[in-house]
Amino acid sequence: MEEKKSNIYPVFDELLQRGDKQKLLNQTSKVFWFTGLSGSGKTTIAKGVERKLHSSGYLTKLLDGDNIRSGISNNLSFSLKDRQENIRRIAEISTLFLNCGIITLNCFVSPTAKIRSIAKNIIGNENFIDIYINASLKKCEERDTKGLYKKARNGQIANFTGINSPFEPPKNPGLEINTNNNSIDHSIEQVVNFIMPIIKQ
Repeated sequence: MEEKKSNIYPVFDELLQRGDKQKLLNQTSKVFWFTGLSGSGKTTIAKGVERKLHSSGYLTKLLDGDNIRSGISNNLSFSLKDRQENIRRIAEISTLFLNCGIITLNCFVSPTAKIRSIAKNIIGNENFIDIYINASLKKCEERDTKGLYKKARNGQIANFTGINSPFEPPKNPGLEINTNNNSIDHSIEQVVNFIMPIIKQ
């Protein structure tokens, strides 16, 4: 392993830098990390936020758990070890977008503080902004748009967050949106109002 590492010669300092890309795009790149239970509304809200940012002239990229797991992480399970590896990969991808000046919206359950800290450490504390989409387990089970909670309750899905695997809510998120009663449109508006001052040049 050491021999392989000694044969790697990164050229990061020779490339156009993040500031050059941000200046071109007239925006400040950040990674907004949406976390919450399955069915809380993470991706639905992020999709609405992305459309509004796009219509305002911002270049964005939305990364979603199902999309990532159907591609770059299709060899990973939902064990704790593989969840950590999944988040590590996502964080590294997010850093590539960040350094291209792109605003990244990430929608991942990321159930534990340790898992989220892996992402934050890779992306950088100043660039990682967590948005907690807070919905109760009861509400998420009522929605169950993908039928996953029913399968988990029936023992068909192992390590399903909220049922047979823990979820640790962020203690001090950058923003918390409660979707138990808030409409999707109102939630989108809240997130956009939070994000806009951060990404403006």
